[in-house]
Amino acid sequence: MIGLSARESAIVELLNSGGEIAVSTLSSRLGVSSVTIRSDLRSLATKGVIVRTRGGAMTAYHPLLAEKQSTNVEIKEKIAKAAADFVSDGDQIMISNGTTNALIVRYLLGKHDVHIVSNSTLLVPYVRINPNIQLTLVGGEFRPSAEALVGPAALRQLQEYHVNYMFTGTDGLTLEHGLTTHLMENAEIVRQMWRQATVRVLVADSSKFGNHGFVKILPLSDISIMITDDRLDTQVIERIRDMGVQVIIV
Repeated sequence: MIGLSARESAIVELLNSGGEIAVSTLSSRLGVSSVTIRSDLRSLATKGVIVRTRGGAMTAYHPLLAEKQSTNVEIKEKIAKAAADFVSDGDQIMISNGTTNALIVRYLLGKHDVHIVSNSTLLVPYVRINPNIQLTLVGGEFRPSAEALVGPAALRQLQEYHVNYMFTGTDGLTLEHGLTTHLMENAEIVRQMWRQATVRVLVADSSKFGNHGFVKILPLSDISIMITDDRLDTQVIERIRDMGVQVIIV
C-alpha cells in the first residue's frame, strides 16, 4: 500500500497471512525491538490499515480481501500501470471494486484533473495523497469482503454520470460465459458502469481464466480492451481478439 514504510508493509503482509499476531512474534520475525513494532502498529492503526488488539494486531480488512491483496501482486501492479496509461488529464472514469482496480489509482500520480466515480473504498488511500484526483464514491450498502458499496442506491447514483473509461475486474473468465462473479450485487454494479462508459476495460490476470463465478456479468464481446499477463494461452488470446476485443499483454 502506498504511503507505508518498508517495515510497515512487511507487518501488513504478515498480518494478511491470517489472524492476530503478537508484538513479540512480529518483533522476532522482523528483527526489531518490541518498542519499534508498537510504534509501527500505532502508525498503521492511525492510517486505518490494522486494528490493535491486546498485545498484538490484526489486519483491518476482511480475510477474503486480504488474501486477494496478497495474491499475484507483481502481475497486478503491471496490469494496473498499463490501465492507468489509458487515462489522460481531464478524463472522467469509473472504477469498480477489486484489488487490481484499486491499484490503477496508484499510477495516476502526475496526471491532472482526473475525476473518478467508484463504489470501492480501497481507492481512498491513493486519492488522499493525490490532490489532482477528484473521487466520487457512490452510496449504498457496504460489503466488507469486497470493500465495496452496492445495492439500489449505488446503482441509481451511477446512472447520473457518463465517463470516458470504465475499469473492471472479474472473479472468473471463460470464452463461453465471459465475465462472472460470485455475487449478484457486484454483477449489477459492473453492468451499470458498462452502460455509462464509452470504453470498457477489463483488468484481469491469467489466473482468472477458466474460473466460473455463480453470476454472469458480461460476455467478453462487450469489453473494449482486456489487459492481462503473458501466462494466458496464446490461442485463447487470439480467440478473444477475434471477438473484437483489444488484448494488451504485460
